[in-house]
Amino acid sequence: MTKHAPIPQLDLAPQYEALKHELAAAMGKVLAEQRFILGPEVAMFERELAAYCGASHAVACASGSDALMLALMALRLAPGDAVACPAYTFFATASAIARLGLRIVFTDVDAATFNMTPETLERALQRGPRIEAVIPVHLFGQ
Repeated sequence: MTKHAPIPQLDLAPQYEALKHELAAAMGKVLAEQRFILGPEVAMFERELAAYCGASHAVACASGSDALMLALMALRLAPGDAVACPAYTFFATASAIARLGLRIVFTDVDAATFNMTPETLERALQRGPRIEAVIPVHLFGQ
């Protein structure tokens, strides 16, 4: 049997190469100041991100998992409330729902994109409990 080299799922090297000097300078400043949490660099990042998004505020999080949980917490859902997400997703999506005591409702995904669609969400809305929130997930840049 011929051995084949693994196919990388995600190659961030080109993106890093384009930004490495800017990233090194920013990280060097944070390391020199030893302000890892809520320091001036984080405040500046939040202001710049909010402006870029056209929002009045942005909140930096430690991870995407934390961001999902904060977004759900902001909705003030009650334990047991149903939240829909696609069946094909990273585990953090469902984990954020479960960790808050909410009920996960998985939706089917489109075979071509692997994403939830309005039609697959509609089917989930028709078949199950009242869905209070939806976490759409985009995959592969789609």
